[in-house]
Amino acid sequence: MRPRIACVITMTATPQPTEIKLHQQSRLLEVVFADGKNFRLPYEFLRVHSPSAEVRGHGPGQEVLQVGKKDVTVLAVEPVGQYAIQLKFSDGHDTGIYSWDLLYDYGERQDKMWQQYLERLREAGASRDPLAQ
Repeated sequence: MRPRIACVITMTATPQPTEIKLHQQSRLLEVVFADGKNFRLPYEFLRVHSPSAEVRGHGPGQEVLQVGKKDVTVLAVEPVGQYAIQLKFSDGHDTGIYSWDLLYDYGERQDKMWQQYLERLREAGASRDPLAQ
């Protein structure tokens, strides 16, 4: 007789957002999650870290550095089922799907991700300023 093996899989579910607000003057997307976490994500940050294939590529090392996005705004937020939103940016970009998991992760890692982005810009000799491109 074979021994029974119990397998327990623990999944941590990302809390659901309870509120999503656009702050046009400060160019921030505010997301409040059910666990009380509140993240204010700059539009430029969301644009340059878009989860779209256009930005991320189709595999590791295929990422496309986004430059000149300092003044980008969010024109609209569209729900995608019960799990995400799609942002429409003023530069015409509208293909990224921002899941709750992704937005929560971005909120948690925003400072580190932003510093890495600024370093990539510096190494490429590129700028956040759209007029410098």
